[in-house]
Amino acid sequence: MQKVVIADTSCLIVLRKINRLDLLQNLFGSITITRTIAAEYKLPLPNWIVVAQPVETETFLYLTGRLDAGESEAIALAAETQDSLLVIDEHKGKAVAKQLKLDIIGTLGVILKAKEAGVIESVKDVLTELRTQTDFRFSAAIEAVVLKKAGE
Repeated sequence: MQKVVIADTSCLIVLRKINRLDLLQNLFGSITITRTIAAEYKLPLPNWIVVAQPVETETFLYLTGRLDAGESEAIALAAETQDSLLVIDEHKGKAVAKQLKLDIIGTLGVILKAKEAGVIESVKDVLTELRTQTDFRFSAAIEAVVLKKAGE
């Protein structure tokens, strides 16, 4: 059974800015987001993005005191969705997701997976696009680790 991939807003926005939103579709087929994330994204959604809402409000209410609404909804949805993978980049959100023992990946992890799957040829090229065309930030040390994992 394939995992249900739930994405927070940042990955969608930065990949769209570099014209690589299709990486998500090529890797996962479809992804799921919440209404708040769809609103934060601000553009029409491709047909392979599904919008769903968390049902169990207790987790969401607990999270809203600690995180923004989009992250809270994404984490709550991932927590109640069996066999999910949460795409999230923000440090606080990742920390909370780890506490909840959720399976997580960040945008840089998605890019690594794209290389492993043969969807892209060069992680370095995509990282350069992220650095020069978006406000997505990552350190030189993180870049070196990602490039080493990619064999570049």
